[in-house]
Amino acid sequence: MTVVSVLEMELALKNTLGKKGMENEDLKKLAEYIAGFFGYAGSVIDNRLASEDRDIFYMLEEEGLLTTMEEEVHLKKGKMWRIHYWMLKTDQVARLARIDSSRSEDEEFLKIYEELPSDAWGRE
Repeated sequence: MTVVSVLEMELALKNTLGKKGMENEDLKKLAEYIAGFFGYAGSVIDNRLASEDRDIFYMLEEEGLLTTMEEEVHLKKGKMWRIHYWMLKTDQVARLARIDSSRSEDEEFLKIYEELPSDAWGRE
């Protein structure tokens, strides 16, 4: 299983929620908050979440960073028990983190052209 670092999560959040107006400080806190749930695990049992946590998880699901899974377990009494999980989409988080960092590299290269004087583009 791929482990997502807090920095990768922060970059992915910048590329999603940051573009919708969330401040960098709030993104950093949210990345640490998510790491507190997932840590080195890829899933969290839904029963563990408070309603406020679940609201945040639904928001992250809309952004494509989380998904849900359901498992059915048969109990000895013949009843069926459903367990709901939240799964961190590590591949999506990593992809979004790379997009953000590659854009900053591209922006650095473009600054070279901005610093050139206008007569550098003319031909004689």
